[in-house]
Amino acid sequence: MSANGPSASFRRLSAGLALAFLLAGCQDQTATAPEGAAPQASAAGGELTISQIQGSGPRSPLIGQQVVARGVVSANFIGGLGGFYLASLPEDVDDDPATSEGIFIDWPADAGPRPKPGDVLRVDGRVAEIGDDRASLTALSEVAWHRLGQSDIPITGLATPPASAEAWEALEGMRLRIDGPLTLSGHYGLTEFGELLLSFGGPLRQPTDAFPPGPKAKALAEDNARRRLLIDDGSNRRQPDRIWYLPEPPSAAAPLRAGSRLFGLDGVLDQRHGQYRMQLIQAIDRVEQAPRPAPPEPAGSLRIASLNLLNLFNGDGRGGGFPTPRGAATEALYQRQQAKLVAQIVALAPDVAALMEVENDGFGPDSALAQLVAALDAADPGSDWRWVDAGEGPGSDAIRVALIFRADRVTPIGKPASLTTGPFDSGSRPPLAQAFRAGDGPVFVVAANHFKSKGSCDRAEGADRNAGDGQGCFNAHRRLAAARLSEWLLTDPTRSGSEHALIIGDLNAYSHEDPIRDLLASGWRRLADGPDFGHSYLFDGALGSLDHALATPAMADAMRGAAVWAVNADENGFFRFENDPHGAPWAASDHNPLVLGFDLAGPHPVE
Repeated sequence: MSANGPSASFRRLSAGLALAFLLAGCQDQTATAPEGAAPQASAAGGELTISQIQGSGPRSPLIGQQVVARGVVSANFIGGLGGFYLASLPEDVDDDPATSEGIFIDWPADAGPRPKPGDVLRVDGRVAEIGDDRASLTALSEVAWHRLGQSDIPITGLATPPASAEAWEALEGMRLRIDGPLTLSGHYGLTEFGELLLSFGGPLRQPTDAFPPGPKAKALAEDNARRRLLIDDGSNRRQPDRIWYLPEPPSAAAPLRAGSRLFGLDGVLDQRHGQYRMQLIQAIDRVEQAPRPAPPEPAGSLRIASLNLLNLFNGDGRGGGFPTPRGAATEALYQRQQAKLVAQIVALAPDVAALMEVENDGFGPDSALAQLVAALDAADPGSDWRWVDAGEGPGSDAIRVALIFRADRVTPIGKPASLTTGPFDSGSRPPLAQAFRAGDGPVFVVAANHFKSKGSCDRAEGADRNAGDGQGCFNAHRRLAAARLSEWLLTDPTRSGSEHALIIGDLNAYSHEDPIRDLLASGWRRLADGPDFGHSYLFDGALGSLDHALATPAMADAMRGAAVWAVNADENGFFRFENDPHGAPWAASDHNPLVLGFDLAGPHPVE
């Protein structure tokens, strides 16, 4: 059978005959139906093929009907998923590429005898759809079966993805072999569910990071959807103690980063929890690991970095107050989180750093910001780390932006400024701007930012609702934030008189979305762009940049280099502070940090 392009030649797991039935004496190996089931004759008056039960659409045309079918057991997930898969026998395969030749048989672990892969069964059961109406798995439930004999298991070789995301339906329930390579594009569910998101044809990119909202972005979204495939561990168990299908567990030598390539997958195409997924039957043949990159070293005499700290909360600052509303659940986990962030900041070696998602708990010695700076000083001998004291807030949100700097490298000029009205009163965190000077170089202004996220869409109203153009909800809010931020900075809120100003931080908008394009139209220059520069975020398996640096023309002319350090978003959950006690910089946050180099330092260093 073929399915929209993929090779569908049947392969054999053994050298047995194409079909070998045992004598009638074997038929007494009969499994009884689960308690309460009442198997009946097929409503159609005879035996149906699996493809007839599946039908050519997303749901079976026979839902609720009692049917009789036969096939060979292609995979047994009774212990993990509460059932097994049945594949069409060669003589029952139809010529319709839109119909699947496999089906799930609902058979709980306590239902009775268990069939084995290769067993030929006659099955009597009721047609059902398991799961969400839009993404359900066709199955037979209330089942009784009889073992008829044994057969080789048909396996469909898959070299390319189907022609569309919807065309995966034609492979639902079928045993697949994918030689690869497939690219590891997402690992969000690895530690929680034992699943990985892979893609055919290389990494996936966020559509509105590549194109403005419109036909090209829509086409890329559709292409991403057909190329993606989840792989799963064949179990509904949460937080598995090991990922059995990996050739080796994640480690510093085998970090299983996004971009790694996987070869040799064997499993059944399943559809549950709203997505198509390949339930693996045996371990992956091989993983080609994506290497961990060294910290970037952009050219220039002065470095400015941007880091999202993923909710750095320190309790009451004296060892108590845990769990906090966000961030680490215990004092020990907070110390792990801080150690990772400190290692990351020291490795980047910035002179000024804009921070997002810092606990908004003041600037005293017990604050999360003050304790981060103290830890930096302890870990970075010879440096003199300080923070910009905004007095209050800025803002009333649980998290805020912050600025830290090395006083041995730069000097703050004047007082900081913040904007707390309009979109920054609620939603977007108030920006924080501070003027600095390195030696006797020109004064420059750094404005740290964190715009409203794309989440909590149930709270969006009016123009903030998701318009379906790929920009998500609250796009109107972010556009207003971008406009107000630009207007505010052009009024010189720090009273520095400098023409060198930098907007930096988490703007929660991809590179070609409206807020970024609005800032560019207002005269700000993007300092780094495009996939060759790197990505700051990985969401739903697609790469993109939510973190940006935009500058006035004078500031842009002074830039000598820029880079993203892929130290966070590309790492899997095994290396987050909850699981990793070693204090290494990897997976300290969910955003990759950005670092830029400028020629702004004067010939005389700060004393």
